[in-house]
Order: sequence, then C-alpha cells, then structure tokens
Amino acid sequence: MAATLRKIITSSKLFNSGLPYSPGVLVDKTLYISGQIGWNSKGELANGIEAQTKLALENMGHVLGVVGANHSNVVKVTVLLADLNDGPKMNAVYSTFFKENQPARAAYQVAKLPAGALVEIEAVAIVGELINAKL
Repeated sequence: MAATLRKIITSSKLFNSGLPYSPGVLVDKTLYISGQIGWNSKGELANGIEAQTKLALENMGHVLGVVGANHSNVVKVTVLLADLNDGPKMNAVYSTFFKENQPARAAYQVAKLPAGALVEIEAVAIVGELINAKL
C-alpha cells in the first residue's frame, strides 16, 4: 500500500497557544483546519461576536494561505457558539467570507469555548482548483 503524505500547517500570523494541536493538517488535497477563535497573534480576544467571528475567519484564512488556498476552497464548516442567539450576528460576518458556493455547515451552542471565546470555527478545505456545479 502506498504511503500518504501528511503535512502539518502552521502560520506565524496565528497565536501559539502551546496546546497539543496543529492549526491545519494537509492530507493529499484535503486540508483540515482546527477550530479558530477570534484572537490575534498575541492571544488577545476580540470584543464581541462580530469582531470575534471576523478574526476567527481571518485566522482560518492564514491557514488556508499557507497552502495557496482561500475561503472559496472550504467545503465544510462547523461553528461553535457560546450562545446560539448570536447566530444572526455571526452569520452577517460569516456571509462576507463565504459569498457564493457556501460550504456545508453545522452550528451548535456549546457550554464553554477556549479563552472565554464567543465563537469557534473549524473547517475542511480542498486544495487546488475547484469546479463548481449545482445539481
């Protein structure tokens, strides 16, 4: 059986929490992006759901950029919210990153997120050219 290459993806633009996980893992053309929260490279959490959503998605963009991809390569997203009532505000920001051919998505309210975050967003992306079609 042929070996499959796994590449660990990191970015100096992301805060290094020191926790045992990788910001991204690339296996063949599939990029798995760990949950991103709305903190800057110094570990300072943004204020409010909109600002945290924007920064979490920008952090996702840093991981995507390392492999030459962007948000249009994302095919699956999971959104974790501290309060599901923040969904409409999160969606307003989210929709500016995913304007067309939106990825499949699940959204959940959870008991608690790291660092007191209001939102955490993880994703799966396909690296390379995607041809979009609707059935």
